[in-house]
Amino acid sequence: MRKEKGFTLIELLVVVAIIGILAAIAIPQFQEYRKRGYDAGAKSDLRNAANGAEAYFVDHNEYPDCTTAATCVTALPGLSSVSSTVAMALTGTTTSFTGTAAASSGSGATYQWNSENGGLQ
Repeated sequence: MRKEKGFTLIELLVVVAIIGILAAIAIPQFQEYRKRGYDAGAKSDLRNAANGAEAYFVDHNEYPDCTTAATCVTALPGLSSVSSTVAMALTGTTTSFTGTAAASSGSGATYQWNSENGGLQ
């Protein structure tokens, strides 16, 4: 008699079932982590734009207006780039500015910055 080595079909099915259960738990968590990461990027870009708006104010004695992320990068000193998934706009006056940012791949939240009310709202 020969002794064969290997796995039985039942053993393989149990392993596949365990992997399936772990995947069912891990994939939704991973997607939630990604959304939170994109939202954190939108907040970070908005903070960087606010710093750039303050630097612009020092040079020009007024706050800038920029309606898109690309125009904000061009107008604001020190703001070298904005995440590709972030939509951003700043509206400035001679005394204050407000800004909004949202990540298209994030949770759908829009973050607002108000210089008169202390920053990120």
